[in-house]
Amino acid sequence: MPVSEQIFVGGGGQDYASAQELLLKYANRHGLIAGATGTGKTVTLQILAESFSSQGVPVFLSDVKGDLSGLAAAGHDGFKLHDAFMSRAQTIGFSDYTYDAFPVTFWDLFGEQGHPVRTTITEMGPLLVSRLLELSDAQEGVLNIAFRVADEQSLPLLDLKDLRALLVWVGQNAKDLSMRYGLVSPQSIGAIQRRLLVLENQGGAMLFGEPALALSDMMLHDADGRGRINILAADKLMGAPRLYATFLLWLLSELFEELPEVGDSDKPKMVFFFDEAHLLFDDAPKVLVDKVEQVARLIRSKGVGVYFITQNPADVPDDILGQLGNRIQHALRAFTAKDRRMLRMAAETYRDNPRFDTEEAIREVGVGEAVTSFLERKGAPGVVERTLIRPPSSQLGPLDTTKRKEVIAASPLAGKYEAEVDRESAYEILQKRADVAAQEAEKAEKREEEADTAEREYRAGRRYSGSRVGRSTSRRTRKTESWGEAIGNVVIKELKGTTGRRIVRGIFGSLFRGR
Repeated sequence: MPVSEQIFVGGGGQDYASAQELLLKYANRHGLIAGATGTGKTVTLQILAESFSSQGVPVFLSDVKGDLSGLAAAGHDGFKLHDAFMSRAQTIGFSDYTYDAFPVTFWDLFGEQGHPVRTTITEMGPLLVSRLLELSDAQEGVLNIAFRVADEQSLPLLDLKDLRALLVWVGQNAKDLSMRYGLVSPQSIGAIQRRLLVLENQGGAMLFGEPALALSDMMLHDADGRGRINILAADKLMGAPRLYATFLLWLLSELFEELPEVGDSDKPKMVFFFDEAHLLFDDAPKVLVDKVEQVARLIRSKGVGVYFITQNPADVPDDILGQLGNRIQHALRAFTAKDRRMLRMAAETYRDNPRFDTEEAIREVGVGEAVTSFLERKGAPGVVERTLIRPPSSQLGPLDTTKRKEVIAASPLAGKYEAEVDRESAYEILQKRADVAAQEAEKAEKREEEADTAEREYRAGRRYSGSRVGRSTSRRTRKTESWGEAIGNVVIKELKGTTGRRIVRGIFGSLFRGR
């Protein structure tokens, strides 16, 4: 595997940069790939993934349109764009351009087009679960109480049925919990349960469970030392955009939490591409945007580079956009006044080049061309340049189904995540508690019934043996009973009978009978 200090992105001839290179040392300073639909963002993402892999850097990316699976196969001279690729390579001075396949691991939240990828409710945490369920502030507060109860009572929250069972328990004990943590209303619990049902109908239940994803399995290398490219099948997942964005944010947060500090290194430990990045920020509460900003600011010290892919730089909040040092801007269309303002704002984020007008260049570049700016020595932003993006070495377009299955079967992770494990967790623990409580209640009823039977038999025995029962005393006692005491005695007698047993069993047992 050839070792280099930089990644060759592209170049050009007259009016274009002679060579544009992304320095590996600064690849963890994050980046942006932007441009209108059909301008070449996906191919740019593909060539960056190839280049990082070749330099021994593992990559994670999501395949929104199904096109990026071709990374697992080499391009070939029978492809219709073969001549154009060779001509582009010659034009930009890409002398060692060849076709090649790259080590790929396919993942799929639904387990259909790759290894299943799961996490647990506990690992995702109340903030991201609230975001996923689109909860209000009051509902998020109740969810935080539920997570606190789970921690205090050692109730593992692994999947959705665990969370549902815990919410039922919280509702049953709402009065006591409200005194300790604040109001727990039945309305909030009901709303959360309904949102869980919606999530399940979208297929989100498959995200939660075990075996949970081990992040080390996304940072593997092949026998030649090339970093594996992890591709998440997202074409179906995009039908639930909130689920897609929340999952990727969770994955990014887990990388931040688990990886050690590495400081400045010669190359990143991993590069993370966040496609359709606007979905992360659409209608996001400030606390979540602050979380993303914090992760983006600090995760580079863990050796992770994050690259956002979106149509317009304005889709990314300014505080985060300012941290993206490596930029590839494909064409933006300016058909309306708003488009022109966005174009002007995009141009103003670059370091000016006296050879051309940046705003005009962004509007004029064609498919497979871009204006680029990469961090130079000492981390200074480079002058913006017009660039012809180099052609990909891997197959352009998706793999066929048969080839994809072969790649999955040959994966070093084959068989590790396919079989779901359902160990004891909150659902089973609460079910056992309910069963024990019901059994204890039934035993208490039986003891009381036996005592009543013995008392009746004793009284009957004395009556037939000729002993005086003391009727006058009994009459006087009954006359002195108040009306409330009489009603109370009737209720107690009912609870000792069959009806009482049904009530007790209903309270303690029926809730967790079936799964």
